Amino acid sequence: MELRDLKVLDSDAHARDLDNDIRQYLPEPYKSQRSSFIPSEHYDRNLGGTLGRSGAKVEERLEAMDTQQIDTAVMFPTSGLGVGRVRNVQFQVALCRAYNDFISDYCKASPRLKAVANLPVNDPAECAKELNRAVTKLGLCGGMLVAQAHRKNLGSPEYYPLYEEAQKLNTPLTIHAFGGDEPGSEVFDQFISLHTCGHPFPVLRQLTGIVFGGVPEMFPKLRIGYLEVGCGWLPYWAERMDEEWEKRGKVEAPLCKKKPSEYLLSENSYYGCEPEEKMIGYVTKEIGSRTLMYASDYPHWDMSWPDSATILWNRDDISLDVKKDLLLNNAKRFYNL
Repeated sequence: MELRDLKVLDSDAHARDLDNDIRQYLPEPYKSQRSSFIPSEHYDRNLGGTLGRSGAKVEERLEAMDTQQIDTAVMFPTSGLGVGRVRNVQFQVALCRAYNDFISDYCKASPRLKAVANLPVNDPAECAKELNRAVTKLGLCGGMLVAQAHRKNLGSPEYYPLYEEAQKLNTPLTIHAFGGDEPGSEVFDQFISLHTCGHPFPVLRQLTGIVFGGVPEMFPKLRIGYLEVGCGWLPYWAERMDEEWEKRGKVEAPLCKKKPSEYLLSENSYYGCEPEEKMIGYVTKEIGSRTLMYASDYPHWDMSWPDSATILWNRDDISLDVKKDLLLNNAKRFYNL
């Protein structure tokens, strides 16, 4: 069997959502705004253009997918990962709607391109409405809540209408970070340190809030994906949460009825993994292989290029069945594709 025969499904690629791409979809007065739509950072992520790919044009993206032996890709925002920085709630709602319209049109160029909706995390009530519009009207295959740069706990009851809507639509939600500024990062003076911590810590905080807040218990059919943080942390974090829950759960997390590990390791909690992660073999032996999903992270600076899916395919520490789960089956089930 060849890798191309598998029709690899990339669970986490990224769109290039530049301001000029989004502008035409925005209403006034936001459309005429001259400053950046999302407050920008001042780090040279691409090291002077030596890292990453462009990935803006559809033709370039499809060619890159062929190079990586990827059949279909589910795209997430790039600039839009920082939408939590937008404090004006009305503007955040408009910006998410504009992005979702943009990416929906972008995907019309090829059936190989799929995308999730960016949801206005600072307006939980509007999140549910926008998820419905994105899935039923725009044809998107899920929703995304950014993990940081806002003051929200995604385990809070104010998000229940969103979780209820996602469950009703049988569509997944994803939690995604952007590897940038967050509380605690002020101790760093180099981007390498900030980016090392800027993906896992925000996502793990939100996962902790979601599980201790009882979300998986109250919405038992809701699928949530925790992305771009790898999978090696799973056994450790599940054990740590269990220990806390055993001592304090009845008092401080009464809605979390079972051990946190039971929710983390259930078939409704999914995790992105990178092809070169050494821990994949260990984790799949510990928890099984039905909830880990291969992700390319194309076209970002820290992706593997030009090899990506082939790295995972050529590994000799995991079986063919596990490779099939990670490269296709799990993401197909998660996104209901």
